Amino acid sequence: MPGLLQSEGYARALFQNRIPLLTDDQLEAQVAARLDRQRMLCERPTVPFHFIVEEHVFLRKLGGVEVMRAQLDYVLDCTAPRNVTLQIMPVDSQTHPCMDGPLRLLETPQGRRVAYSEGQENGRLISDPKEVRLLYQRYDTLRSQALNPTLSRGVLEQLRGEL
Repeated sequence: MPGLLQSEGYARALFQNRIPLLTDDQLEAQVAARLDRQRMLCERPTVPFHFIVEEHVFLRKLGGVEVMRAQLDYVLDCTAPRNVTLQIMPVDSQTHPCMDGPLRLLETPQGRRVAYSEGQENGRLISDPKEVRLLYQRYDTLRSQALNPTLSRGVLEQLRGEL
């Protein structure tokens, strides 16, 4: 689940599951930092934010049913503004162009495109134009294969009703 779309309870559950365990102070600092970063969704209403999230992420009941119910409500609220788009990649999809892991694509105010790839205990900022172009191609393909935003909201509403 992208950090910008995590409810407080969901973020807390993630940080509580970290290994090695965080101290209570570290946990609270991590949750506070995560929630603070989320302000940009509201503070930048003319900046487009696009998210593609794997359906299985919404099926896992991380933190329990109540946490996940609140998480689904939170995502539905966060993705309601026109500048925030959510697409779900169906769990039953037989193709997937981005199997190499999570990816963030960014564009600076000057129009420069960069990417950020993450994995266990590391992340990598990618600025090489050739590599970035390839990642944008993969993302474009993924976006065409994911459910459109209306259908994606429908999936979330259905999952919310099943909890």
